[in-house]
Amino acid sequence: MKRIFCILLVALLASAFSAKAGKIVSDSVESRILGTEVKYNVYLPDGFDQSGKLYPVVYLLHGLYGTYQDWEQKGTMKEVADELIRSGEAVEMIIVMPNAGDPDIHNVYNGYFNMPDWSYEDFFFKEFIPTVEKKYRGVGDKSHRAVMGLSMGGGGSTVYAQRHPDAFSSCYAMSAWLDQEIPDDVEEAKKDKFYYTCKAVHEHSALDYVDKADDAALEALRSVKWFFDCGDDDYLVRLSFNLHMKMMMKRVKDELRVRDGIHNWEYWHTALRTALPFASRNFAK
Repeated sequence: MKRIFCILLVALLASAFSAKAGKIVSDSVESRILGTEVKYNVYLPDGFDQSGKLYPVVYLLHGLYGTYQDWEQKGTMKEVADELIRSGEAVEMIIVMPNAGDPDIHNVYNGYFNMPDWSYEDFFFKEFIPTVEKKYRGVGDKSHRAVMGLSMGGGGSTVYAQRHPDAFSSCYAMSAWLDQEIPDDVEEAKKDKFYYTCKAVHEHSALDYVDKADDAALEALRSVKWFFDCGDDDYLVRLSFNLHMKMMMKRVKDELRVRDGIHNWEYWHTALRTALPFASRNFAK
């Protein structure tokens, strides 16, 4: 009898656990701007196919050496999203994970910015967002859209929200690559795809943006909710701290979280548990 009870209890718990489970769909966009197909994953919450309603959207960006599959395969984001939505800590949302590179960083363009033969920022805002939000029923406005990511994607998220503050209600940057020093004496023969990725990060410096922002730009930055999250032993933590100080001096409110950790998936997996509720709190009710 006791054994039967245990079996029934396990079955009930398993049923409850799976009752509110989303799914991840792989899709692609044929880009005229980039001249290629761009793959992406999208998390759809439980009941998406039957609901017919519109959803807020989170754009979740991967890092250097990564692909659109990283957040699913290494960050177990589906399980995190399911758990947070089930508990009520996060609202039902669409989570979009676009591809922006390849592990072969020296021979394939990586990154979220425009550079020679890789106008990714133009693609993202002119082609990608409109296509994805129409297909997967995004609400389609600033109040229901957030951007976040790790490392290269954390820097991309920050700069996107700086340069397009009318597009996002919040930005959550994890271990963000916010700037990059570029030597003046790089030989022409050594200027491979990775060099141009680094150059683009420097030219789109999130720190320089705040330094140079005029009153109108600063006011626009204040319309976005900002959260920077980086490990205390992460080699990029200095950048998050410096940006936080610059924003504080310019009276742009942000949150800075420095936790025990390094530049790895253990850190980003736990960061996601804070990031999705943060985005949820800043969506329009």
